Amino acid sequence: MKHTEKSIVELHKLLKNEEISPAELLQESLEGIHALQEKCNAFVTIIDNAEPAEVTDSLLSGIPYGIKDLYSTKDILTTGSSNTLRDYVPFFSAAAVENLDKAGAVKAAKTVTDEFGMGGTGTTGHTGVVHNPWDLDRMCAGSSAGSACAVAAGVVPFALGTDTGDSVRKPAAYCGIVGYKPTYGMISRYGVFPFASSIDHCAAFARNVADIAAVVDGMKGKDERDMTSWDSSHIHLFDDLKPQLEGMKLCYVKELCDISRYPHPSRELREHLANFMAKIDMIRAAGAEVEEVSVDPVLLNAQPSVYVILSCAEATSNLANLTGLIFGPRGEGETYIDVMKDHRTKGFSSLIKRRLVIGSYVLQKENQERYFKNAQRVRRLLVDRWKELFRTYDAVILPVGTGPAKHLDGSLDILDEGTSPLEEHLQIGNFGGFPSITIPDGFIDGLPVGLNITGNNYEDQKVLNIAAGVEELMDYKDQIAKEVHGR
Repeated sequence: MKHTEKSIVELHKLLKNEEISPAELLQESLEGIHALQEKCNAFVTIIDNAEPAEVTDSLLSGIPYGIKDLYSTKDILTTGSSNTLRDYVPFFSAAAVENLDKAGAVKAAKTVTDEFGMGGTGTTGHTGVVHNPWDLDRMCAGSSAGSACAVAAGVVPFALGTDTGDSVRKPAAYCGIVGYKPTYGMISRYGVFPFASSIDHCAAFARNVADIAAVVDGMKGKDERDMTSWDSSHIHLFDDLKPQLEGMKLCYVKELCDISRYPHPSRELREHLANFMAKIDMIRAAGAEVEEVSVDPVLLNAQPSVYVILSCAEATSNLANLTGLIFGPRGEGETYIDVMKDHRTKGFSSLIKRRLVIGSYVLQKENQERYFKNAQRVRRLLVDRWKELFRTYDAVILPVGTGPAKHLDGSLDILDEGTSPLEEHLQIGNFGGFPSITIPDGFIDGLPVGLNITGNNYEDQKVLNIAAGVEELMDYKDQIAKEVHGR
């Protein structure tokens, strides 16, 4: 077993006992990163000149990690996986990266994202497609594809991501690892390229719940440069982590989990929901109360469209500074309008262009009431419904998506009618800013699948304690992607 495949807690002990040096650990990580890059294309920049850090009492000291290429890193290329910023080198680092620097963590690589985080496949970054380390013919999901791939393959113990709809939690499920986004504002977004500011979350990947708690402890903190951040200094996620199921009250949504509601379910969907219900039985046997609840299917069916409208509208505003005039490759043209048009036409992928067109359309004065404002109203209805559930239940537990990782050739994946709410429900956690974690809960055809636990705002400790309790019931903790196959 390679050292980089071990947990953060194990590595800290080895480093403190001088059974391995920080330099040796970093070198092993960099060698693994290069090997993985050849197979999966998970990285934009590999930081070969990274310096090992001194080992202290901080759990993260000396630990190499990956950083989604939306996080600004001082003097290190930061592209957002977009041609519009292919040569951009920031003069400052994101707040979360600064905090990890203070904790002694070591930046080893910048990871591929869907362009500016606006995708769910890991296929739209300017450096190419990210392949799943479990099967090279399948995707990691996105947008935090490279980070999920790196952690799953065991070349770094943890990596940073961002989650605007499910961009950490679905890749975690597809790659068989843990993905966690804390309550909105627990981690400052200063220095992170924005997608949709009201639902963007900083987040992270690791291979077990304890490790992810330690990582977010190292990232979080109030930051005067981000007015949405809040003081979480009284919260100690790792130190107070106590696996707990007995006495907890959980619920799952019938309209998402009842196989009879899908007219023509695929074999993978049948197995995925059956696996999830089997885990519900295990959780009940461990002392938790788990009940089925009902949510208006009209509301659930509207949710994916609400996400598209709101996220595209906010993206249109946030990306307005990418003009080809201020920074980035200069566009060509006789007027500034021609320069901007040329820059954006050549620089943006087709996906980004479509999203910006949608955002501009729904924000037009004559369209705002019908699209943008109605989407805001439905967002409020969804958040209120989940808040209502949290008045009775400690958390909502649900399957992630409709099965294992989708094929990069999408024609091989035929989804049943009405599966969109099951594929997209994690977005509700972003609408409400709720703490939400995905952990692996089984396999279908040798490929990992996951379940998600979402709780009320500021109850991150409870959510992690429940997740740790569920993790203890299963044998998927610290797993590494098995032999790479496919392609």
